[in-house]
Amino acid sequence: MPLVAGVDTSTQSCKIVVRDAETGELVRTGSAKHPDGTEVDPAHWWSAFQEAAGAAGGLDDVAAVAVGGQQHGLVALDASGNVVRNALLWNDTRSAQAARDLVSELGDGEAGAQAWADAVGSVLVASLTITKLRWLRDAEPENAARVAAVALPHDWLSWRIAGYGPEGESPLGPQLDQLFTDRSDASGTGYYDAQGAGGAGEYRLDLLSLALGRDDVVLPRVLGASESGGVAHPSVAGSAVEGGALIGPGAGDNAGASLGLGMEPGDIAISIGTSGVVSAVAPARTADGSGAINGFADATGNALMLAVTLNAARVLDAARAVLDVDFDGLASLALSAPAGSDGLVLVPYLEGERTPNRPDATGTLHGLRLANQTQAHLARAYLEGMLCGLADGLDALRAQGVPIERVMLIGGAAQSPAVQSIAPQVFGLPIAIPKPGEYVADGAARQAAWVLAAASEPGATAPAWSTTIATTLAADPQPVIREQYAAVRDLV
Repeated sequence: MPLVAGVDTSTQSCKIVVRDAETGELVRTGSAKHPDGTEVDPAHWWSAFQEAAGAAGGLDDVAAVAVGGQQHGLVALDASGNVVRNALLWNDTRSAQAARDLVSELGDGEAGAQAWADAVGSVLVASLTITKLRWLRDAEPENAARVAAVALPHDWLSWRIAGYGPEGESPLGPQLDQLFTDRSDASGTGYYDAQGAGGAGEYRLDLLSLALGRDDVVLPRVLGASESGGVAHPSVAGSAVEGGALIGPGAGDNAGASLGLGMEPGDIAISIGTSGVVSAVAPARTADGSGAINGFADATGNALMLAVTLNAARVLDAARAVLDVDFDGLASLALSAPAGSDGLVLVPYLEGERTPNRPDATGTLHGLRLANQTQAHLARAYLEGMLCGLADGLDALRAQGVPIERVMLIGGAAQSPAVQSIAPQVFGLPIAIPKPGEYVADGAARQAAWVLAAASEPGATAPAWSTTIATTLAADPQPVIREQYAAVRDLV
């Protein structure tokens, strides 16, 4: 049985799954931590990948590998393949002013925002790579002048897996023209139009130049959904497989999770992880000038519509810290308070916010009274505030005409009994909870299996691996929760 490996190089860790290419059966896994912070030396990603591969029993026997990764991060390389500076991650908001400047340069007010949405599917916020390039140009001009290539985290790791990298540190050296990516991750840069060139997709070098001041840098080749970017270096993977291990194009993390879940048009996934993500697969992207919805590409040829909040599971971490309880204790407290927490409302912009675009906002508690200043009310307010932010994203998808036929709740926090109880009250919809899994890594593994199949059978479709729904929650709408939240969410 041929084996494939899927890699999730996320904000917090590197996770690897090895699966049977035909059935999707899990064979073994491994993981390793990434350092905290909003800027990171990519060398940590490489060492974490190697540690995770070792923990997974090595990758010598895999016939294909693909990498899913955190979107938007800026990995700037010089001509020798060295990282110019620590990578700026998606959650680094120092480029908020750069985003505002770039938007205004395409038009005043709403006109500029709509121009960006029309051009690349998204109104610029600090998360997107292009804003980080503008920040680099303005704040660190000497570093900006050294930039010879611009990659995303998953592009860079795929390149290293193929054996490329800094002079003296990699078997094949700094061949920048061997960088490659996929449409999903490219569509989150701010300088790639997934619907350009008649639907084939194209880089917008004019927008790249607007940000960096020049366009003479190497950008990764954008591969098709089942196209191989090359072969893994035998020192990394595939040494025991004839012909070596093919490397898939990879994907942004949300597109990887979508592929892992087998999402199709009409499916909605609400993910509560480091960030909160409401994602929908659709036949074509929208161009939402309000900025509530990002129109990206998925990993199959469809569009992936996203509403993203910076404040998700870490809101629950903050609640645990405030209340000095573990996750079970937090859930018990929250479930002992009534829906709406007797008027106590948290607007959870604890690290600024991306949707809505408020990078400098702070969290606020509203409606404090003697009767609701209890641990239970506070715990409930934290959970309701986090979920209300995601529910606003769901409403934004509806407003853009995105079909909503099935809602899935994923991410570590989806297993919380309090989240499972309160989410149907906030969303007012039935909710399916898939069996817990490493959805991004699973999606990358499924892509690797697709690449492997397409190598011998051009036109092959993605393998039909199944997704198990562990729990289905009935709708239990409690309008008071969202009504209270709507009344105060803009008082920041």
